[in-house]
Amino acid sequence: MVRDRTFWSRAFDVANIVILGLITLSCLYPLWYTFCLSISNKSAANAGLVTFYPIGFSLVSYKEIVSDIKFFNSFWISIQRTLLGTGISLLVGIMMAYPLSKSKDEFRSRDIIMWLLIFCMLFNGGLIPWYITVRNYGLLDTIWALVLAGGLPIFNTILIMNFFRSLPKDIEEAAVIDGAGPWRILFGIVVPCSIPVIATITLFVGVYHWNEFFHGLVLMSDATKYPLQTYIQQLVVSIPTNTSLTPDQYKRLSELSNQSLNAAKVFIAMIPMLIVYPFLQRYFVAGIMLGAIKE
Repeated sequence: MVRDRTFWSRAFDVANIVILGLITLSCLYPLWYTFCLSISNKSAANAGLVTFYPIGFSLVSYKEIVSDIKFFNSFWISIQRTLLGTGISLLVGIMMAYPLSKSKDEFRSRDIIMWLLIFCMLFNGGLIPWYITVRNYGLLDTIWALVLAGGLPIFNTILIMNFFRSLPKDIEEAAVIDGAGPWRILFGIVVPCSIPVIATITLFVGVYHWNEFFHGLVLMSDATKYPLQTYIQQLVVSIPTNTSLTPDQYKRLSELSNQSLNAAKVFIAMIPMLIVYPFLQRYFVAGIMLGAIKE
């Protein structure tokens, strides 16, 4: 009987390892495929021959990126958008979540505001009213259109609110006795105790702002103000016919492929998030669990 249990226990462990290994490979393969495609030559990329390894090693796509000022300009715009958008969303979300984390006796309008937030999370006015609002505020073709038009994700605010509720009330009561006001309590005590949920929301909002492309397409009429993902989405390699090219320029453009060049730019665009994510991952599970299960 003991041998049977040992056998099934080992079989279960092996099955888990195999399944988790397959899931890991399915997550890593798109990254590896994108990298292989970015360093493959034009004929292999256009023919769809690249699968598990690069074919016809070529760095022409990366050489083109280094000389592409528009790419780095869009890269810088995305960095600004991510930093500003994440900071604004965190600040507004924390300031809204803190009073909503109080009981109804402490904040009488709490339930009314909560119902309004839930309604706004489930329903919205639509794309055209949203665009008209942004235009009427004079935000079109500015970085503020990308960070303020949607700067308060309701779901993230609810996560922060629920995490605040999980904190011991004795901490705030002791701070009040010591003479601390609401602002001091919030930013001096509550926020430092809420690092897991803040790191989680930072990851959510940062990844959203870095990967989102539609707002840039709709709110920016000047292509030089596109964020990175919008620029990549609009990217097409073409050889101009109305301008004179040097033989070297013509040869370089003829070696480029839409597939390999786009893959190279997508791979470079993924690097910042791949660098940041490991530093926030250890807070992710604690933040999302505590923020989701509390009432």
